[in-house]
Amino acid sequence: MEINPLNAISPIDGRYRKQVDELFPFFSEQALMRYRLQVEVEYFIALVECGLPQLTAAAKLDLDGLRSIYRDFDEAGARIIKEKEAITNHDVKALEYYLKDQLDKRGFTPFLEFVHFGLTSQDVNNTAFPMSIRDAQLQVYQPALDKIIQRLADLSSDWAELPMLSRTHGQPASPTRLGKEIRVFVERLQNQREQLFAIPPSAKFGGATGNFNAHCVAYPEIDWRVFANAFLKNRLGLERQQYTTQIEHYDNLCALFDGMKRINNILIDLNRDVWTYISLDYFKQRIKEGEVGSSAMPHKVNPIDFENSEGNLGMANAVFEHLSAKLPISRLQRDLTDSTVLRNVGVPFAHSLIAFKSLLRGLDKLLVNEAALKADLENNWAVVAEAIQTVLRREGVANPYEQLRDLTRKNERIGKEQLHAFIDQLPVSDNIRKELKAVTPFNYTGV
Repeated sequence: MEINPLNAISPIDGRYRKQVDELFPFFSEQALMRYRLQVEVEYFIALVECGLPQLTAAAKLDLDGLRSIYRDFDEAGARIIKEKEAITNHDVKALEYYLKDQLDKRGFTPFLEFVHFGLTSQDVNNTAFPMSIRDAQLQVYQPALDKIIQRLADLSSDWAELPMLSRTHGQPASPTRLGKEIRVFVERLQNQREQLFAIPPSAKFGGATGNFNAHCVAYPEIDWRVFANAFLKNRLGLERQQYTTQIEHYDNLCALFDGMKRINNILIDLNRDVWTYISLDYFKQRIKEGEVGSSAMPHKVNPIDFENSEGNLGMANAVFEHLSAKLPISRLQRDLTDSTVLRNVGVPFAHSLIAFKSLLRGLDKLLVNEAALKADLENNWAVVAEAIQTVLRREGVANPYEQLRDLTRKNERIGKEQLHAFIDQLPVSDNIRKELKAVTPFNYTGV
């Protein structure tokens, strides 16, 4: 059965496929094959160029032309590798046979045994996966995250002067500005973005158990550590881990996943705050013609974009959590549990991307309800009690906190009139009374 949006098991490959198509070049089975081919081809070229005597004649052939093997790799090539894997029951070995066939067609027949020379499959996997993750980050994830940060920065500027009632513990608190509250998320995301992209993409490359055993016995005169360090850095753009088992530590990769999880947690916090502001009527939402919010209640305009975003961020974090908890743990020199887990690395990227796009859609629909903001401030004059008692402290008035507590901590509304009446009976000068009465819920917003 050919997979389509109606019969796919995962909504990533079904309902949401169009939203994550840009991840296909990095996390699909075909993409993994292409990255593996890139490692194998570049390694073969590096062996030729390092001067191995058995490869002297190969240096005279079209080495650069070999790069077309991975650059032009397509679905037809992927199907051939899968056919070979059906026989070998080993995905990397099947790819090795495919590559040998490609080199044979290009006149490299005498040198075919230097394909995958001295390597174990993890030297290929533990370089292919970091490259795919790095490229997906730079080409898809980072631009999507930057769009959110920029959109929030723009909204923060647009709403910079709008006073708004704060709510600590869900209760009315010292007023703030709507733009400043959005700016909080801008700063948090910028800080985490900086930390995230400071994590270097690292990889393992050292033979069966990380010691270049086969390389050293074949060519003991070559410093294979120097070779491998230069190969990964200059040809693959990766930092080589110096001491490994058969697999990489995954520690940096886990730091990456944890960083992405923190960013997602910040966005979950944002989604919930905006959702709450909508429920308080601080925001209205642009209405799309023909769209419905409820199958039963015609009036509803639900905050579905923020809810969809929150749900997908949670799904992403669940997988990121497992990846970062599982991958650093491997029995002795290696077990296979990392292999099947690592194949799912595209899943949390996809859920994160879906969430980012949902959040952006929601932000673009927001309309500030200034009337509701003003009404909430007008109904909560008690929040300027903090300002009054602070000035009274400055003036040396006895027990100002307690006086304001007794006035405002009641199950009844305290308005402007009650506060000004309180101010009128204070043992302070007329200038101080004037100063206190100038404070309102609309201007008591700090910096």
